Amino acid sequence: MTDDTRNEVQPGGMQAVDFWFDPACPWAWMASRWMLEVEKVRPVHTTFHVMSLAVLNEGRELDPDYRAKVDTYWQGARACIGVESEYGPLALRDFYTELGTRYHPGAQPTGDIEVIRAALTSCGLNPAIADKSDTDFYDEKMRTSHHAGMDPVGSEVGTPVIHMNGMALFGPVMSPAPKGEQAGQLFDGFSKMVAYDGFFELKRTRTREPIFG
Repeated sequence: MTDDTRNEVQPGGMQAVDFWFDPACPWAWMASRWMLEVEKVRPVHTTFHVMSLAVLNEGRELDPDYRAKVDTYWQGARACIGVESEYGPLALRDFYTELGTRYHPGAQPTGDIEVIRAALTSCGLNPAIADKSDTDFYDEKMRTSHHAGMDPVGSEVGTPVIHMNGMALFGPVMSPAPKGEQAGQLFDGFSKMVAYDGFFELKRTRTREPIFG
């Protein structure tokens, strides 16, 4: 993962967006599907990077049920870092789609090594990454990626995190993910907000769960 292309307009006017995700987070999944839809209707390219909700919540006092859930998130994030390390960012992009489809619309369990192995195999990637994801083999790289995304936005947020035009922000959080021109219009508005250095937050109470359809 390099820093030389982040937050820049690429040749030909292509807008670069860097997107940090934990594959287990349904809200990051929704926002990632939005960004892929945006790419169809706007001159935008999204580069995906890994953060870890397990790393974020290390040492925190959490509700026991949420702690048990977060403790199953290590393997998926590690596997994503393994894919990026061995194959690069484009492979990570495809693997995130495969694994996230299993986790979210497919409701398959996080922390299950066989789910990860099946996703790797489906993408033509080394299935041994699944075994390494059940160890700390990738943790140093995962923490480096995590902090590159999260340190600029602060510790009071989770995922998704987007870096764009020199700004790092949590969100957007949405359900369902808009499609077509509606996705493009939402991105246009988001772009205007991040263009202002003094912008920090918009928020309202969520009234629905993730809608994956």
